[in-house]
Amino acid sequence: MKGGMKPASRLTEEVKLFSHLANIGGDTRSLIVHPASTTHAQLPETEREAAGVRDNFVRLAIGIEDPDDLIEDLSEALKRI
Repeated sequence: MKGGMKPASRLTEEVKLFSHLANIGGDTRSLIVHPASTTHAQLPETEREAAGVRDNFVRLAIGIEDPDDLIEDLSEALKRI
């Protein structure tokens, strides 16, 4: 995602169907997390980068919702950031 940490983090707030949770997996709902500001926030940027966690990285776990609804949700959220 262009723009770095701020837009990537904001995307997690703009979606409507995705749950904003740091615990990815074991759920039937679609989940979204911004690792650089949650699960990996305690690491310095150099260590996050070494782990493959970039500031503009957003992780999704797709659940059982209709795929078209999830795509629409992401598309609309991206327009708002």
